[in-house]
Amino acid sequence: MAENDDTLVCRCEDITLAEVRKAIADGYTTIDEIKRVTRAGMGPCQGRTCRSLIATELSRHFKIPREEVLIPIYRPIVKPVKLGSFVKGESGE
Repeated sequence: MAENDDTLVCRCEDITLAEVRKAIADGYTTIDEIKRVTRAGMGPCQGRTCRSLIATELSRHFKIPREEVLIPIYRPIVKPVKLGSFVKGESGE
């Protein structure tokens, strides 16, 4: 499959392959670092698709097996909850 720089890597944040490649060229070497500078993986899906695509690009760039690229741990989205909800419940009962 031919990939060009306009290929979307992160659909949630509209991050292209060119942006990921630029981050790698700028010295970012992990998925977490690339996430911080590009926002890839910060959308609603939390990187479920783009993490593996970025890992593949890191593997290609550094000429290492894909299995050697560190995949960050998935962290679910945090939602603040009022302490009273624990006592009364969501419906206020």
